[in-house]
Amino acid sequence: MKKLSLLATVLATPAVAAEGIPFFSLYNTDFVVVLSFLLFIGVLVYYKVPRKLAGLLDDRAAGIQSDLSEAKALREEAQTVLASYERKQKEVKDQAERIIEHAKSEAAMAAEQAKADLKESIKRRLAAAEDQIASARSAAIKDVRDRAVQIAVAAAGDVIASKMTAAEGNALVEDAIGTVSEKLH
Repeated sequence: MKKLSLLATVLATPAVAAEGIPFFSLYNTDFVVVLSFLLFIGVLVYYKVPRKLAGLLDDRAAGIQSDLSEAKALREEAQTVLASYERKQKEVKDQAERIIEHAKSEAAMAAEQAKADLKESIKRRLAAAEDQIASARSAAIKDVRDRAVQIAVAAAGDVIASKMTAAEGNALVEDAIGTVSEKLH
């Protein structure tokens, strides 16, 4: 079949249609071109150029296939890394939310503790103030009593001095000295 199609191709050339010059003559340029072409194809076949071209094309196809396989593997690896980073990002976000919640709860507990400490401090200060007030009251009462005693002694001294005579005063002094000497011995 190949030979028949080749023969039909050769017979359909304009050289066959040319008049006067036979086709298989070296004076026919079309025949010379066909002959040169066939000789060129023969040299290519002799030096196994089609095999080498097919080998190069096969090597190129294998290279492209390996590049595609490598690209597919890299894509899968990139998707795995992306999924890993997205998972880590979600974990970090969740952890940040937990930290924020923990910080809020600690802040609330610290505020409650501060309120309790403030109440306790106020109670202590009130108790200290009440103690100071009671102490000041006691001191004021003692000062008033001491002053009242001083005034009473002074008033009694004035009353006794105005009503007592010198002889009665000497008798009282002698009596007091006697009482003191009895108690000391």
